[in-house]
Amino acid sequence: MPRMNYYAYGGLDRAAALRQREEWLERTLMEPETRLVPVWRSRNLVAEGDEPKPVLLEPEAARDLMDGKRHTALLGVRDGVTYVALDVSDLDEEEAQRRIASAGPRANFVDLRAVGPLMVREEGSLLAYARGLMYWHLRHRFCGLCGHPTLAKKAGHVLKCSNPDCATEHFPRTDPAVIMLVEQGDRALLGRSPRFAEGMYSTLAGFVEPGESLEEAVAREVEEETGVKVSDVRYHSSQPWPFPSSIMLGFYATAETTDITIDTEELADARWFTRTEMKAFDGVSRRLPRTDSIARRLIDDWLAEKA
Repeated sequence: MPRMNYYAYGGLDRAAALRQREEWLERTLMEPETRLVPVWRSRNLVAEGDEPKPVLLEPEAARDLMDGKRHTALLGVRDGVTYVALDVSDLDEEEAQRRIASAGPRANFVDLRAVGPLMVREEGSLLAYARGLMYWHLRHRFCGLCGHPTLAKKAGHVLKCSNPDCATEHFPRTDPAVIMLVEQGDRALLGRSPRFAEGMYSTLAGFVEPGESLEEAVAREVEEETGVKVSDVRYHSSQPWPFPSSIMLGFYATAETTDITIDTEELADARWFTRTEMKAFDGVSRRLPRTDSIARRLIDDWLAEKA
């Protein structure tokens, strides 16, 4: 298997066949081999330090958290251990911290983006999976068609409308977005969003629209944001990005034109950089995107081509 991006492939068997057994998850929650992955309002429980570690709860220690009303979902099985996401977002922050105090003095609910790059890849992937699935649960508590409450089915991978006259099944949502490095000889096109940290430049990106191919989305987004026309769109790799619920589809593309006219609602700046210029970014006045992003992977792989 080729090298994976951060938050992809946690080595889990997602055990899709087990999801079909409606009573299976309830029994599994009480088994000593099970580990619960707590999520509080899109934050993961982590023991912070030089190498942050996920804090996983044994069923006995988390018994008072599982009152039958909180959302749970099977994540998968790895090395004989079953991992189950547990959402505790109904608690206020102080109560949530009190309930998990026994997990350790340095255990806190933190934004995965703050610690993900420092974690073992498989562990970061597990937390990202739990975060994404519980985010979907939180935002689909009611049926979008009739407004009745939804009920978790298929080990938390289906939310079914409780209204028997509707009974619509809702499935986890993932929004596809293209992200691309546009090259022209020894130069690449990077942009700066007004939302970026000071001095940061990154690859261009945007959501795929209905009725267009991924290649069309790449060409449209680049031209809309910078006025540059591209061709020779080539797939690179993908990355789950549950912040909150995207799948990033990475590409390279070749510029057919080089004049830049930015869309000021999307970008504060866009410019061409040579490999030498990018390698000279000092991380202060100019910086590349975060190391756990597919944007950084696209740039690093491009820089390495002519190293």
